[in-house]
Amino acid sequence: MSEEFYRIKRLPPYVFAEVNRLKAACRAEGMDIIDFGMGNPDMDTPAHIVDKLIETVRKPRTHRYSASKGIPGLRRAQAAYYERRFGVKLDPETQVVATLGSKEGLANLAMAITAPGDVILTPNPSYPIHPYGFMIAGGALRHIPALHEGRFDPEAYLRAAEHAVRHSVPKPSALVVNFPSNPTAQLCDLDFYAELVALARRHGVWVLSDLAYAEIYFDGPPPPSILQVPGAMECAVEFTSLSKTYSMPGWRMGFAVGNERLIAALTRIKSYLDYGAFTPVQVAAAAALNGPQDCVEQIRGVYRARRDALVQAMGRAGWDIPPPPATMFAWAPVPEPFRALGSMEFSKILLREAGVAVAPGVGFGEYGEGYVRLGLVENEQRIRQAARGVRRLLQNADAALERHAEARAREEAGA
Repeated sequence: MSEEFYRIKRLPPYVFAEVNRLKAACRAEGMDIIDFGMGNPDMDTPAHIVDKLIETVRKPRTHRYSASKGIPGLRRAQAAYYERRFGVKLDPETQVVATLGSKEGLANLAMAITAPGDVILTPNPSYPIHPYGFMIAGGALRHIPALHEGRFDPEAYLRAAEHAVRHSVPKPSALVVNFPSNPTAQLCDLDFYAELVALARRHGVWVLSDLAYAEIYFDGPPPPSILQVPGAMECAVEFTSLSKTYSMPGWRMGFAVGNERLIAALTRIKSYLDYGAFTPVQVAAAAALNGPQDCVEQIRGVYRARRDALVQAMGRAGWDIPPPPATMFAWAPVPEPFRALGSMEFSKILLREAGVAVAPGVGFGEYGEGYVRLGLVENEQRIRQAARGVRRLLQNADAALERHAEARAREEAGA
């Protein structure tokens, strides 16, 4: 009875748990922690969306079970968004399903299409649900390096994916992509998607595209959808979310759209597991998609201003952070004095010495080592405050390293 459960023991240790534990301990000691660690939007949900929720929740009939695949009006609203934004026509009945956030949709689709031992290709570094949703479902992972010298190289990525498809036994059944990327904030273009779709159709591989940050972009044209590529409907499904676009993270509202077979599989799995989001939430989500969109630009503008403040303030402090072209994250190299320690130990030092919390890159996969992720979830004043702490840390790096070594020695002695 003491043996770990099968699916639990397949999961690696949760890297972020150690940082969260230390963060809680520092707060218990009275430290003011400036927390860039979690991508938890802090802006208010736009008022017209909240008003629609309140209006709808006052109607007692909306308190009953909802529709697992999403109410018809919400699915029509998502289809209209895709046509308006990407020029992609979707059938709301067969090519759209509402999910409890994109994370739930990804995990349940993994359960729907994965048999024990199936090989899945996932980017590395990557948002954890991309690989571990399939691992929980019993799949075997093969990682595709997502960065080359710190940047996304589409040709290198496609070569690695082609090699993995040709040399994996059994042949991979699915491939996951995520642009704009969490955690790296990298972008791809439609030419990359066209090559990826051609590869997938050539080898009979499903493509799962995570487009949760479609509307959080700063430089260049809006990010494309893989479904804009001719033939993509034959092999691809795409996930989006209202969490960041409309600052609705706790509402848990997302979508999967695309290939009818994949959408049908996800819909059937969900029909056994849930009754869908609370109906007033779905009605308010439809109001978000159908209503005025100036709030989206306002939210994007806040993230853009925070990005600029972060890059400029940290640069003046001595930490050069590449400006992210999209998402609500910055992907930053560990500063040189701490690079040999790795991202986890640097995150601990940054927390203890500067009161700044970040997510260690290794938590997103082995190829994330050497980097940390910073969420743009603190206001500009707090960002500048964090930069002052970083400046002091970098100016006194030797002393901080010595204190860190002493703390580790005490921890090991206590263990």
